[in-house]
Amino acid sequence: MLLIIDYGVGNLGSILNMFKRVGASALISSRPEDVRAADKLVLPGIGAFDNVMTQFRASGLEQDLIKKVLEERKPVLGICVGMQMLGNGSEEGRESGFGWLDAHCERIPDAPGLRVPHMGWNHVTAVKPHRLTATLADDARFYFAHSYRMICKDPTDALLVANHGSEIVSAVQRENVYGVQFHPEKSHRFGMELFRQFAAL
Repeated sequence: MLLIIDYGVGNLGSILNMFKRVGASALISSRPEDVRAADKLVLPGIGAFDNVMTQFRASGLEQDLIKKVLEERKPVLGICVGMQMLGNGSEEGRESGFGWLDAHCERIPDAPGLRVPHMGWNHVTAVKPHRLTATLADDARFYFAHSYRMICKDPTDALLVANHGSEIVSAVQRENVYGVQFHPEKSHRFGMELFRQFAAL
């Protein structure tokens, strides 16, 4: 079972519909027993980092998720702030992240002619090979909406990058931990392909 974790944050319906369009069986749930039964998990996130972490921890699902990821080694995909949650924290707030990646988030630097937040479509480039992104077209582009970027202490954790005046780590992967800074559920055929590959892991 592929579980989209419902803790009151994220484009849950859009994510579910996109998985259904690629033939994946997925469920939206906030029930601990569904987290414990899941084979793959999707962790959405939208908004300020501290608010998202606080809401997730208030859901009572943290220990079940940690067990699935760290002990059972089930694949987890963080989306947008959900990716930022995978690291140590963000200068946007004071809450700690999960620490599954040795990474922190900082505000995107201002650049001439470019606005922060980084909003809209942007091309991405693969920086290492992986099954999740191997079938993306060379012109793959995704929809972004964020003001903070992840800085990985280990550069091999980065999977895709984009440019918005400076490098933006757009997707990460370490073992069974995956994250995307963009919104696949808003990214049409490119998002569908990424979801298809995650469902097939």
